Amino acid sequence: MGKIILTGDRPTGRLHLGHYVGSLRRRVELQNEGDYDKMFVFIADVQALTDNADNPEKVRQNIIEVALDYLSVGLDPSKITLFIQSMIPELAELTVYFMNLVSVARLQRNPTVKTEMAMRNFGQGVPAGFFTYPISQAADIAFCKATTVPAGEDQEPMLELCREIVRRFNTTYGEVLVEPQIMLPENKVCLRLPGLDGGAKMSKSLGNCIYLSDTAKEVELKVKTAYTDPEHIRVEDPGHVEGNIVMTYLDAFSTDDDFAEFWPEYKNLDEVKEHYCRGGLGDMKCKKFLTKVLNSRLEPIRRRRHEFEKDIPEVYNILKKGSEAAREVAAQTLHEVREAMRINYFDDAELIRKQSEKYSENG
Repeated sequence: MGKIILTGDRPTGRLHLGHYVGSLRRRVELQNEGDYDKMFVFIADVQALTDNADNPEKVRQNIIEVALDYLSVGLDPSKITLFIQSMIPELAELTVYFMNLVSVARLQRNPTVKTEMAMRNFGQGVPAGFFTYPISQAADIAFCKATTVPAGEDQEPMLELCREIVRRFNTTYGEVLVEPQIMLPENKVCLRLPGLDGGAKMSKSLGNCIYLSDTAKEVELKVKTAYTDPEHIRVEDPGHVEGNIVMTYLDAFSTDDDFAEFWPEYKNLDEVKEHYCRGGLGDMKCKKFLTKVLNSRLEPIRRRRHEFEKDIPEVYNILKKGSEAAREVAAQTLHEVREAMRINYFDDAELIRKQSEKYSENG
């Protein structure tokens, strides 16, 4: 059995720094390291429709935004399989079979679903599709027999449910599917990058994020608004780094080379934090440095995005080819699934023979 990665994002808008440090940067590294036999990256439009069913155009328009962000950060369609979820109808069929292996009570206990339902204020009006999307997610992972799913720690309950479904299937029907393991970000800061406002998570809906496609000026203006230490009123006041968004972002993005290039007064971030905590270092100096660091990371991404924007038909062609390749894999897995469940009626010559004999005898 090969080592296979499956990962993706909902097309709810342009991707931001939270996506980058949480998954995108690591995906590019994994793609280039070549330690995995296959890598599947998908745009989860079916999942996005679970709470956007009345506005499919929003999802439709965001497909290209996510694709452009994927390509601009360095995901290479010659090294990975990049596809759109809805273009693989076998995933829907696998989801239906998986639904019979999970109880309503088990879905209700999923903390990730509980949190997301509360965020959307569904109450008793939660769409069935949204309530059961963890099952659809399990099908997304199982179709390619993924061994590894890079994701944030908030997705661990979803992966555990997927493993339960796979175990139940294999126990009931035979060893066909693979139990996936989660791959958490290596940098602890990247497990859940907070928003500019100090919120628990960078989020499009909260308006507290920096997009990968933001201009240098937009990044500068947004960093100026970043939450720091409300008690650090004067430059000479001692400051606190805990909960300070600027320091958190520097933890996630800055390197010693950045200090050598942009702020040679300090050798590394530890020296900056020490100075900030004892007093005498202003927030604006830290924010100016962070702006330079972020723009140095984002500039090559912006350039690549601009190049791909010049040929949108080719971007769709990339998605089409990737979807066709993913569907071939899905068809093979579904063939094995139906065979294990003994619902491959037209391919089961032994079934047809025995039924023929049975009714011949009765005649």
